Amino acid sequence: MNLGAILTAMVTPFDAAGRVDEEAGVRLLGHLFANGSDGVVVCGTTGEAATMEDDEHLAFIELIVGEVRASHPGKSVVAGVGSNDTRHAVRLTERVTAMRPDALLHVNPYYNRPSRRGVIAHYEAIDAATDLPIVLYNIPQRTGSDMPNDLLAELAQLEHVAAVKQANAANVAHVDGLALYAGNDDLLATVLDMGEPGGILTGSHVFGNEMRRMVDEPARRHEIDASLADVYRDMAIAPGAVSCKAALNLIGVEVGGPRLPYVPLDERETAVIRTLLERHGLLRPVASA
Repeated sequence: MNLGAILTAMVTPFDAAGRVDEEAGVRLLGHLFANGSDGVVVCGTTGEAATMEDDEHLAFIELIVGEVRASHPGKSVVAGVGSNDTRHAVRLTERVTAMRPDALLHVNPYYNRPSRRGVIAHYEAIDAATDLPIVLYNIPQRTGSDMPNDLLAELAQLEHVAAVKQANAANVAHVDGLALYAGNDDLLATVLDMGEPGGILTGSHVFGNEMRRMVDEPARRHEIDASLADVYRDMAIAPGAVSCKAALNLIGVEVGGPRLPYVPLDERETAVIRTLLERHGLLRPVASA
């Protein structure tokens, strides 16, 4: 499995009526691939998949897979098809497997917080439903439960489980049988130093070229990482989908706003993102009156 180093957890563009904007999605793909991304994760957390109905979720994955295959050869697509309902996760897995993305992203069951045996049984059912590589997603701050590394090692024994997106800094370590992807932007340098493939990132929507340099210029990796400290800080002013959409809209890549329960940035928050973009040379400073 070679997904690349810089994978962007792509936002899902919505139009003024709140519908999935497919044309904006295609334009966003072009922007990402022209600015440092090796691949995209579609319909993940930052893609607001939790607010999407199955028909639009599946249609958007199909659109992105088709567009990448037709217009961006060599780039990768990972499809988010996780659910806390195992039957639902299996149905999505079966449907999306037929679309042939490069891999599937599966978060551990959130909210209902199953036992260890329940987590294993959940992934066994998913593993049996596909022949594609599976990327596990450990993000306890959202799911309410952690998958420790010994559990990840056990899940790595499943036939199709190939990698983990690790968003728990305390768990960042090599696990036999799994490729490790940074699940938080500020973990990218650490993961690359370990010789692991890279990260599934959000700031790369706008700062992808700078993040790409951490891969291409290893001798300067920590210098570049330090220069992005304000990105890690300021983009966290709101949920990733919200701040990424605001930043993209400000630089002219129109992706619309978020869906409730997310709300757009207010004036103060927008000013923080605007100033961040100005500091990194992505926007001209607004002239004072």
